[in-house]
Amino acid sequence: MKDGIHPDYIETAVKCGCGNSFTTRSTRSELKIDICSSCHPFYTGKLKFIDAAGRIEKFQNKFAAGTYASLQTPKKGKKKK
Repeated sequence: MKDGIHPDYIETAVKCGCGNSFTTRSTRSELKIDICSSCHPFYTGKLKFIDAAGRIEKFQNKFAAGTYASLQTPKKGKKKK
């Protein structure tokens, strides 16, 4: 590596919005993040749905039958004489 062109790689304090904090190494002295491994739904197993205007319920009602037939348009075929 060339001297003088790379940023300093220092120990960094990382603070999450949930209150968790840990240290790592980075080119910045402090990082503030919104989601970490302690509060992310993938790692905690607690899945949160944010339902805006009943969209989840609307989706579940639309696909309650288990098929997509209600959304498909009828195919154009030959006209009967």
